[in-house]
Amino acid sequence: MSQLTHFDDRGQARMVDVGGKADTEREAVARGEIIMKPETLKLIKEGCMSKGDVLGVARVAGIMAVKETGHLIPMAHPILITGSGIGFRLCHPNRVEIEARVRTTGKTGVEMEALTAVSVAALTIYDMCKAVDKGMTLQNIRLVSKTGGKSGIYKREEESIWEEQL
Repeated sequence: MSQLTHFDDRGQARMVDVGGKADTEREAVARGEIIMKPETLKLIKEGCMSKGDVLGVARVAGIMAVKETGHLIPMAHPILITGSGIGFRLCHPNRVEIEARVRTTGKTGVEMEALTAVSVAALTIYDMCKAVDKGMTLQNIRLVSKTGGKSGIYKREEESIWEEQL
């Protein structure tokens, strides 16, 4: 079990000790999507959903989720976030793509924060639209890239939907 860092030599769960690591600049980007009826996407695009600005609320929810990741994921460290943002792309006929970008300068990465942001943003879209479309599907939530730390750079080959840098 030596390759699984959240387990000790006896196979018991543990939080990794990052005390001896150097602070480095770190960034993670995650993506996911929510599939819905074309009519639901149209309501979102036109701002006609009865609960309000779906993407605006989902953006705030995703950013708030970044800050709460250390409380939600048992072995994730609470960390200082230096920047975060959420982007959306409405894809005809029935999909919203979500991208989260999170930054820190510290001893541990922000992959879990980016993945949590995408998940909570997607769940918020679901919550705000479920009155008209209970059949929505959250899918394909994944890490797209990460920089910094001992493991270096990871990059999945995908096109970014991010329109601006933090």
